[in-house]
Amino acid sequence: MRFNRKQCESALAGLALCCLLGCSAPVLVGARRDTMLDRTADTVQAFKMRDSGIGKWFDTAFGYAVFPTVGKGAIGVGGAHGSGVVYKQGEPVGSAAMTQATIGLQLGGQAYTEIIFFQHRAAFDQFTTGNLAFSAQVSAVALTAGASADADYNKGVAVFTMTKGGLMYEASIGGQKFSYRPFAQ
Repeated sequence: MRFNRKQCESALAGLALCCLLGCSAPVLVGARRDTMLDRTADTVQAFKMRDSGIGKWFDTAFGYAVFPTVGKGAIGVGGAHGSGVVYKQGEPVGSAAMTQATIGLQLGGQAYTEIIFFQHRAAFDQFTTGNLAFSAQVSAVALTAGASADADYNKGVAVFTMTKGGLMYEASIGGQKFSYRPFAQ
């Protein structure tokens, strides 16, 4: 199926609007929850295979959020969205959604995975109460072999990404916003 330029621009504008307005964390129950937990476990394993040093981050962080797939697309105005699972001291405690809106010189689409580590309870609580948003100045560590050794927390948070596929030309500004929903007990 081919899309014309107008259809692509409309779809991306809709995605950007969704990102600007915010999307809520998904409700994960039953089989859907099991599937997402499997996907996040696979993502963690893939990160550990890419850089064996990342294991210390999982072992020492108060918590972390795993987004197995974040889809990103842009033609001038761009957006990204992904859903994942939040872990507290190694145990899954809820679902999360990440949305991003950007504007600037950009074209293309890509998919990547993202893991956000929370050094201490304060950073974790900031995320789970919906008060964490990344500005354009926050950068993520692109995970390669050994990259985690030189990484450090910034205000109690560290972000690692790994490209899954696609190509993106970008010189844009924007940020990420997150929502969190605890699992039902």
